[in-house]
Amino acid sequence: MPTRRRALLSLAAGALAVPCASFAQQLSSKVPRIAYLSQGSVADRGVFLDAFRDGLRELGWIDGRNIVIEVHWAAPHEFPEVAASVVRNNPAAIVGTCIPSTRAAKNATRTVPVVMSVNGDPVEAGLVASLARPGANVTGTSTLFEALIPKWLEIITTIVPGARTLGVMANPDAAADEYWWAQVQQAAERFHVTAIRAEARQSKDMEREFANMKEQRAGAFVLMVDAYFLNELQRIVTLANKFRLPGIYGFREYAEAGGLVSYGLSYRDYFKDVARYMDKVLRGTKPAELPVEQPTKFELVVNLSTAKALELMFPQPVLARADRVIR
Repeated sequence: MPTRRRALLSLAAGALAVPCASFAQQLSSKVPRIAYLSQGSVADRGVFLDAFRDGLRELGWIDGRNIVIEVHWAAPHEFPEVAASVVRNNPAAIVGTCIPSTRAAKNATRTVPVVMSVNGDPVEAGLVASLARPGANVTGTSTLFEALIPKWLEIITTIVPGARTLGVMANPDAAADEYWWAQVQQAAERFHVTAIRAEARQSKDMEREFANMKEQRAGAFVLMVDAYFLNELQRIVTLANKFRLPGIYGFREYAEAGGLVSYGLSYRDYFKDVARYMDKVLRGTKPAELPVEQPTKFELVVNLSTAKALELMFPQPVLARADRVIR
């Protein structure tokens, strides 16, 4: 009898296994796949990918469960080939994290939705017809960080009025590096300061470059916006304070980590906005119906503890304008 019972149970389990396996296959086939196209690698731009995943998670999309994010790291000249390969696999949507990757995705397909996250003017770059009416299969967000460069110099020279030389730390491998440096030089002339360049493309460069800025009598410094620097966020802030070099940063997270002052965005909040666009696209909204968003408000965040450690006092006009004061 036990043998017969085991045999019957085995047959029943086998009968159930077939429809269960079929259901699992159907479920798997319905999980949307997103292609994520980015320059660099997870080592220098993984922070943005993590923020995007977190934003999707808050909206109910969990990578590996009810959505699959297929990540493609490439150099700018490789994006056309990568995008063509991605489109052949018919993803639910594509994320373009820079102008070259978004342009390649747009050129590769007119039907797959493309959600962009770019720094620059997407209209001028030919990615959309207009901000209000994108007009095709591309929409998303853009930052226009270069417009903040004069403001960064204005703020830091107000806080440190005696600084006649400003260090500017940049990543020479960044695609927009030359353009941004030209904007820095123009702003430096306007504020009657000398801008000296510091270059860091890997962690070991950091301390040497801070030392070089001090040797060249920089009274303060500006950190250019770059994904690689976010991976070195705490190290940069620590070195700036160690070398007693007041700094201004483009992301709020630097001030929260102990940087003197930031004017710009939260990169985590920004990529939550990218995730919000993706959520709408996945739920059926056409990109042409989603206006491109640009920041309408930038935060000024000041860190009083760091100012005290550097023996600085924020001028009252700066404190009055601050959106957040860290004590």
